Amino acid sequence: MTTYVIVGGGLAGAKAAQTLRDEGFDGEVVLFCDEADAPYERPPLSKDYLNGKASRSSVFVHPEKWYAEHHVDLRTGTPVTAIDRAAHTVSYSGGSVPYDKLLLATGASPRRLGIPGDGLKGVHYLRRLGDAEALRESFRHGAHVIVVGAGWIGLEAAAAARKAGHLVTVLEPQPTPLHGVLGPELGERFQRLHAGHGVEFRFSESAAEFHGDAGHHVGSVLTRSGKTLTADTVVVGIGAVPNDGLAADAGLDTDGGVVTDAALRTSDPDIFAAGDVANSHNPLFGRRIRVDHWANALNGGQAAARSMLGQEVSYDRVPYFFSDQYGFGLECSGLPSPGSYDRVFYRGDADKSEFIAFWLNAGKVIAAMNVNVWDVTGDLQSLIRSAREVDPVRLTDPRVPLSDV
Repeated sequence: MTTYVIVGGGLAGAKAAQTLRDEGFDGEVVLFCDEADAPYERPPLSKDYLNGKASRSSVFVHPEKWYAEHHVDLRTGTPVTAIDRAAHTVSYSGGSVPYDKLLLATGASPRRLGIPGDGLKGVHYLRRLGDAEALRESFRHGAHVIVVGAGWIGLEAAAAARKAGHLVTVLEPQPTPLHGVLGPELGERFQRLHAGHGVEFRFSESAAEFHGDAGHHVGSVLTRSGKTLTADTVVVGIGAVPNDGLAADAGLDTDGGVVTDAALRTSDPDIFAAGDVANSHNPLFGRRIRVDHWANALNGGQAAARSMLGQEVSYDRVPYFFSDQYGFGLECSGLPSPGSYDRVFYRGDADKSEFIAFWLNAGKVIAAMNVNVWDVTGDLQSLIRSAREVDPVRLTDPRVPLSDV
């Protein structure tokens, strides 16, 4: 019988297994998870689950009985240790499993600071369900939370900490929050949003050491500039690194992730990669990109499954991200990093937190973010896909439908 193996028990792996069954694949499907839990979604870990608004059961991709009902051999708490490409097997501590096709959906891990005191109690990296549970518990105690890094995870954790009533200080080496992913224009707006809710920012600053008390719990942070800040809890959010070691050890091409073509095939035609670990050629952008966001895991897992089945696949999704901070709901489409655009335009009143921001380069929309404006993602992504020059007057006029810009 044909066997398809999926390594990685996150959203990408779970959606790949579901898609294989939905598309009529009746062979063996083996899904390896290194965590003890069944596959779950990560966005709630820094949003509703961390805030206490979502139950633990709500984060799972499928009810646990789904896997048996769909004849998916789910192996939780079972890390894969090696891939033997010649023998077409994957190994784990209890043995090995043969594969006809293999999907790597091993995700990413938090980037570590690697400074003195990094292992103290009360220093949190938020990636896994257990991390969110530990951080949520810490928010019930203490008074001062230090957040290292003003990226998406850092800001969402800061918002949750403020909601829990804590003092929050954010250390960020860049001049604004989200500087590397949104640029300074929108970064400044997020600074004002959080400052308005009592968050203190210290820019051009980072952590140099964490100091603990007699119980080996963090008690203070020494910054790069020599300041000592009291800390009951520390949250570190300085990015993520792809878990591509298994692929590299097997001799697959890696370059900041597992390299794939637009069909999500790796350098081995029987091995595919999807989700956070995949650095995939995107025909829309004309280059390889690696995306750490929920939508990429959701859509990439499905696309990889279809590609494994021999269907024609060209994975050219517009990157998409969403967040919710203090009721400031947003969706972002595209990649608006500094250097990729020359102007930012707004539709609506940006000072009232209900607007759409557009990043333009040479008159073309390369990214857009809708803030508390809904049901426009399709139109915004169509503008990005069209790669045509737009009239900024019509673009910013709320009376002109986005489809007519």
